[in-house]
Amino acid sequence: MKKKLSNALALLLLLAQAPAAASRPQTTRPAPAAAQQPSPQSATQTPATQQPTPRPSPDDDSDEDVVRITSNLVQFDAVVTDRQGRLVTDLRPEDFEVSIGGRGQEITNLSFVLNEAAPAAAVAPTAAPRDKAAPLPPAPLRAGQVRRTIALVVDDLGTSFEDIYSVRRALKKFVDEQMQPGDLVAIMRTGAGVSALQQFTNDRRILYRAIERVRWNPQGRAGVNAFAPLDLTTSAYTEADPANGKTPTRPGTPGADDRDLGQKDGPAADLEEFRHGVFTVGTLGAINFIIRGMSELPGRKSILLFSDGFKIYPKPGTYENTTRIQEALRRLTDQANRASVTIYTMDARGLACLCVTAADDLGPRVSSGVIMQATESRREEFLSKQEGLAFLAEQTGGIFIRDTNDLGGGVRRVLDDQKGYYLIGFRPSEGVFDAEKGRPRFNKLEVKVRRAGVNVRTRAGFFGYTDREMKAAVPHTRAEQLISAIASPLTSGELNLRLTSLFNSPAGGEQLVNSLMHIDMNQFTFADEPDGWKKAVMDVVAITFGENGQVIDEVNRTETLRARADGFQQLIRNGLVYMLKVPVKKPGAYQLRVAVRDAAAEKLGSASQFIEVPDLRKKRLALSGIFMMDAARTEAIAAGGADGQSGTADHLRDATVRRFRTGSGVDFFYDIYNARLDRAAGRPQLQTRSRLFRDGRLVFDGAPQAYDPGPQPGPDMRRLPAVSRIQLGAQLPPGEYVLQVVVTDTLAAGKSGTATQWIDFEVVK
Repeated sequence: MKKKLSNALALLLLLAQAPAAASRPQTTRPAPAAAQQPSPQSATQTPATQQPTPRPSPDDDSDEDVVRITSNLVQFDAVVTDRQGRLVTDLRPEDFEVSIGGRGQEITNLSFVLNEAAPAAAVAPTAAPRDKAAPLPPAPLRAGQVRRTIALVVDDLGTSFEDIYSVRRALKKFVDEQMQPGDLVAIMRTGAGVSALQQFTNDRRILYRAIERVRWNPQGRAGVNAFAPLDLTTSAYTEADPANGKTPTRPGTPGADDRDLGQKDGPAADLEEFRHGVFTVGTLGAINFIIRGMSELPGRKSILLFSDGFKIYPKPGTYENTTRIQEALRRLTDQANRASVTIYTMDARGLACLCVTAADDLGPRVSSGVIMQATESRREEFLSKQEGLAFLAEQTGGIFIRDTNDLGGGVRRVLDDQKGYYLIGFRPSEGVFDAEKGRPRFNKLEVKVRRAGVNVRTRAGFFGYTDREMKAAVPHTRAEQLISAIASPLTSGELNLRLTSLFNSPAGGEQLVNSLMHIDMNQFTFADEPDGWKKAVMDVVAITFGENGQVIDEVNRTETLRARADGFQQLIRNGLVYMLKVPVKKPGAYQLRVAVRDAAAEKLGSASQFIEVPDLRKKRLALSGIFMMDAARTEAIAAGGADGQSGTADHLRDATVRRFRTGSGVDFFYDIYNARLDRAAGRPQLQTRSRLFRDGRLVFDGAPQAYDPGPQPGPDMRRLPAVSRIQLGAQLPPGEYVLQVVVTDTLAAGKSGTATQWIDFEVVK
């Protein structure tokens, strides 16, 4: 019995590692299994006797709470607070005054949107886990479930080495403590563009990886410290010489040196100013690119920018350079208001000491007046860099957080500001969407509240783009539609896709990421052909991104599907499994993003999955991906009761769709790498444990099971196959679950002795 089950598993894993191909309705008989057969662990029954309490999932909202601007309706968001900064939630339409360019507008609708996730129902967990494991993957968000879309942007082009440390701590605190269900988050760097691994997600694992890449950029405009040390040792900054009557004067005044006290002068100062301008424009350009990517996302959209700031007003002799910054800033705020993105800014320098410090070199003969002038110059430099951050926040309806060393508290203040807001709608008066000098008119938006003691914040205005112009921006071509779908962080609902990506390292072979994609064919358009044949044309794009966003592998194909009679009915009933194989040359984090298009109806579907490939060369305990199957089907193959054609198709569908009925058994297969060997017994000393989670809460914690490698495991512990079984209780509530496998090597010490892997699946009645 065990040998037949082992042969069946080897065959299915071999098929999963086959070259990329689309599985057809007319399947062929599988190739013979490999000569070396795995010896799986004896299947152990671990019934999930503890049942979770049902928890409602977020409801899909048909109306997305976003700004809408059309020629018939303008709807925008506004935040109203009292003097203590608390939200005001009981205002009525008559309490608001709205005007565009000084012309009053009649409010047609007003609503207050509470932007907090509903509190979860209490779930009675089992005993707390006895080891600390990595965060579990969340269920993919649908558009109606998104409550907040947040981009945490680190300006590594303009943040000093010492401030980057504080920013990283604030980011970790947000992911660990402040992120809520329904949050779609990205952590990005202005110096690195928009990496694929940093795109919007609700997966904490991806966000942790992004935080790890937040480092000081030595090529940027900021140094090791927020301020360069003062150097007042040169003759220009010493005490006045009574013999010639020379008196140092303040920079910028008649008779002053053409430089700041303690700063570079001459060509070096010009070069530094030019460099500052170039990197500032680079920062604004990167934020503009992020905003364009956010324009199609749902929910309350916001950017929180961490930066040491930048100057936007010119100094003598630098007008041209600062003008470029101002133009880039105007383009950025215009783009943010059109995309309904609110920008919050935070001065990463915190509460800075603007006085003389131990790092400053004052020299032996510097007068107190010169020191005062030098520190005043430092203060002016500090405040001038805050002007750009303040402007960004003011123009887009955000807030500027300054003079605080608690950056985590600043993030909390931003999140509190997003807890609720008003949606105000009105029908625009004539002329709002009229062009001005051949270009769309910018309409300045002004909002006042008649109630005393309250403050209102909203965006500065919007451009009057007509409905026809907005529709022209919608993707139309095949390439545009597929690119738009593959860039989306949300699972599309037009075509239902289910993606399963598994890391695997076959014995003696290269490391692979095997991906199985299940496509629901009920939503496809089939054309009738002679002799009862049905035909559909399907476009498939799959891109695997590496650690820094580089493309590792790309598939761009058009597949033609033909079926008839029973084959067509089976295709409609069971769907299609599409297989991909990506060789992985080095360990690290990868993300597979796929998009499928029905060429006839132009329907789209997309999905993505995060895969972490361990470094097996470090000899640490590691696990492959998990392959799940219905236990009844596995038993049928082990008993010889399922033929190779239908049995293989059923198992591949089980492993890809991962949808199992209550009361059924589920087998799951995985490989264990780098186990230690007990020299005396000639066997490994491994323990395995299975856990079930629902909505991030532990609902079943199985007892540890001793791993049995078989009668003769051999001396090579680099790859050990394992199989276990869980029995889904008949009263287990339907919904999304996560299966976690924890393997402990009792012969290994420390962190290298525990490995964990997980996979999500669905329980249905």
